[in-house]
Amino acid sequence: MASLKDLRGRINSVKSTRKITQAMKMVAAAKLRRAQAQAEAARPYAERMEAILALLGSAVASSPGAPRMLVGTGADRVHLLVVVTADRGLAGPFNTQIGRLARARVRALEAEGRTVKILAVGRKGAAYLKREFASRFVGEITFAGKKRVDFADAEEIAQQITAMLEEGGFDICSLLYNRFRNVITQIPTEQRLIPAPLPEGAAAAEGPQALYEYEPTEEEILGTLLPRNLAVQIYRAILESAAGEQGARMTAMDNATRNAGEMINKLTLNYNRTRQANITKELIEIISGAEAV
Repeated sequence: MASLKDLRGRINSVKSTRKITQAMKMVAAAKLRRAQAQAEAARPYAERMEAILALLGSAVASSPGAPRMLVGTGADRVHLLVVVTADRGLAGPFNTQIGRLARARVRALEAEGRTVKILAVGRKGAAYLKREFASRFVGEITFAGKKRVDFADAEEIAQQITAMLEEGGFDICSLLYNRFRNVITQIPTEQRLIPAPLPEGAAAAEGPQALYEYEPTEEEILGTLLPRNLAVQIYRAILESAAGEQGARMTAMDNATRNAGEMINKLTLNYNRTRQANITKELIEIISGAEAV
């Protein structure tokens, strides 16, 4: 049985931990409001950008000079996975669920005879995947220490991917990230970036279609929009991941705070019982000694 001193020490230790988890929960809640607003504001722009590219791409995809970013290389040998996670932990299963999705995807592709390359955005995802797939890494990007991730950061990642495409470094590029739904739920999502996907049914639309004349030509417009769309989709994934991280951390810290409270109650009950037992023992010894005299 633990002594009263040991029990007091454990109670004080758990109380200190509860103060930390409460503070982290409040900080995460404050950051979540801003991160959620940014993620929700980015969604309409990213979705509209995809719709515009689908409209332009359907007219250009079959032409011989179609951009690689739109139609790909024509092969399916090398896959680049851009895995977006957080730079910090203490967020429950937030980082590990993307790590598991990426690991399953790598294994499935390699089982089909494909070559896989990994570009990790976030330290936690990189640390998780390097345990098994260190040889597949082509880059690791972290935003640790930055107060805010800007669109320029996403553009740098997009430029790196574009340079790899031009050098023939991959055939297909996919983006893996946690899509924010609410504070409790973050959905592991895989989105293809290159070749640019068309919305379901866009390529086989039936009935009369509107005809558009473009100035400049579709190829010139796509030459500008495709790299920008790549950066927009990456930035959207980073914002979604940031909102999901804060939501997951707030939930995890709330659970930790409640668990700490329950543990304090159990330790306090044990402390009181032990103290009462010691008092009863001392009284019995005093009474026994008095009777002996």
